[in-house]
Amino acid sequence: MDISLTKRAADHVKNFMASEDKSIGVRVGIKTTGCSGFMYVVELSDNFNSQDEVFNSYGIKIGIDSESLKYLKGTEIDFTKEGLNEGFRFNNPNAAATCGCGESFSI
Repeated sequence: MDISLTKRAADHVKNFMASEDKSIGVRVGIKTTGCSGFMYVVELSDNFNSQDEVFNSYGIKIGIDSESLKYLKGTEIDFTKEGLNEGFRFNNPNAAATCGCGESFSI
């Protein structure tokens, strides 16, 4: 199982990467924080290391460390706009619960 982007999320990342000369893709991971235990992290990356698992979705390279991959296998990342709010949404089949804001989850 891999990590994937929806077309809408990939288009958003492509547009953002166009403004960053050194970006080769995005790094996805988790931090132990947030109101549910884990928080998603998505950031542009200018390199991946040999310990990263790298996936490709709609031409975007997605790098993830092995520890985060345990919790994110099979996750699809979307990009949504709701009124004035916009951001990534995670369809994580491993999450037992998510907080109301959708930025953190528990297993």
